[in-house]
Amino acid sequence: MLTQTSELGIQVLLHLVLIGEDKPVSPRRIAESISSSPTYMSKVAGLLVRAGILRSHRGFKGGVTLAVEPQELTLLEIVEACQGKVLGDFCQPFADLNLVCAYHRAMSELHDAIIGVLSRWTLADLAARPQPDPSLLPHVKCKLRLAVGKVKQRTKRR
Repeated sequence: MLTQTSELGIQVLLHLVLIGEDKPVSPRRIAESISSSPTYMSKVAGLLVRAGILRSHRGFKGGVTLAVEPQELTLLEIVEACQGKVLGDFCQPFADLNLVCAYHRAMSELHDAIIGVLSRWTLADLAARPQPDPSLLPHVKCKLRLAVGKVKQRTKRR
């Protein structure tokens, strides 16, 4: 449903929230932490900077920081920054859904549901529970696990 780029964007932003640093973090360091390609990570960071979600800092100690508070940033904004506007797959736009075919109505409903869910969830919501219950960890493959894993390891060492 979401592209790999959107999933990486969510992981990157969640990682930044969880490490809780106010100073810039380099995309290369983020890529290492979440086991991603530094090149791909830079591409995704660029998309998030262009959307105003991340702020870019140049120089030797440069990198990226969050430009938006996690509770203000919806999943819809992240997804649209990474993969473009979420569009409905309709036959043709038409105002009166009672007059169109059933497929068009179903796709319109699906589009509205997707927009509704992505608009309701924020980055802060994900950060509040970034992993499943510990009893489930050996049994489920969580897409956010990489964003969380090395944060916990680094915090334990301090």
